[in-house]
Amino acid sequence: MRRNPSLFTRLTGAVAGVVLAAAAVTAVAAPAQAASLTQVTGFGSNPGNLAMYAYRPDNLPANAPAVVLLHGCTQNAAGYFANSGWQKYADQWKFALIVAQQSSVNQSLSCFNWFVEGDIQRGSGEALSIKQMVDYAKNTYGTDPGRVFVSGLSAGGAMSAVMLATYPDVFAAGSVIAGLPYRCSPPATTNTCQYSGVDKTPAAWGDLVRSAYPGYTGNRPRVSIWHGTSDGTVVPANATELRDQWTNVRGVSQTPTSTASLPGNTSLEVYGNDDVRLYRVSGMGHGTPVDPGSGADQCGSTAAFFLDTICSTYRDAVFFGLNGGDTTPTPTAT
Repeated sequence: MRRNPSLFTRLTGAVAGVVLAAAAVTAVAAPAQAASLTQVTGFGSNPGNLAMYAYRPDNLPANAPAVVLLHGCTQNAAGYFANSGWQKYADQWKFALIVAQQSSVNQSLSCFNWFVEGDIQRGSGEALSIKQMVDYAKNTYGTDPGRVFVSGLSAGGAMSAVMLATYPDVFAAGSVIAGLPYRCSPPATTNTCQYSGVDKTPAAWGDLVRSAYPGYTGNRPRVSIWHGTSDGTVVPANATELRDQWTNVRGVSQTPTSTASLPGNTSLEVYGNDDVRLYRVSGMGHGTPVDPGSGADQCGSTAAFFLDTICSTYRDAVFFGLNGGDTTPTPTAT
């Protein structure tokens, strides 16, 4: 049995009042088909003691892309799969989903341990467990090793940044939703990151990522960042620091090359040649942006930490290049 760190308890302090509501959320019914979210065992040595779930749409072709999903605190794989909207686009555009699940054995509120040293290094802990899930999908489902992506919320968003930093040779791009930069601060000051933010230069942030895989000279992942401007659980300053970190890693300016206005009171800043995207959702609190409906760019279900604003999943799937040439709704330029 692994240790049960308590350092991250305050992260969920702001949301503790809705834990029961989150637990009461029921899964949205999936379309009538053979495919379903299924637990996978024996996917590797699993040093992080995580659970793996997989979704393979009907008629999934060989060499299909794969997207790893990382839930937030108090959530689980089934709930994140059901409410985030990823199933809709996996079915439509034919890619696999790998949904990792944390347990209360590892962390009392089922938060991924993005702040524990042994879990955020290449080749160890939870980071290695998630990488082993990707390897299993490649070897068992025949997914394309060159088209693997990761997305996560809150603690899962911070863990998404961990995966992008520690395994740039595995992930082509990723999405960090209401998360924090890689190695925001030592564990003893974790709460400073989430409640106040930590200001570093872009180069200092970038060096932390580069140190995660010393000597690596290959391509670095493209990154999409989402944050609500009224998020009191992980303050919006973290979105700016994430922007600084990943623009530096990608070698582009911290000045946007373009901006746009999107639905749901959302602004988009694009950096470099679409190297980094920063979405700021005006007035939104802590959660994954969803937009229930049947439109091409609508998805998801409202629930605890799934907030009705804009379908972030659609935008990320297009950013990842998963849409197979489908037309993207044109944003209003500003």
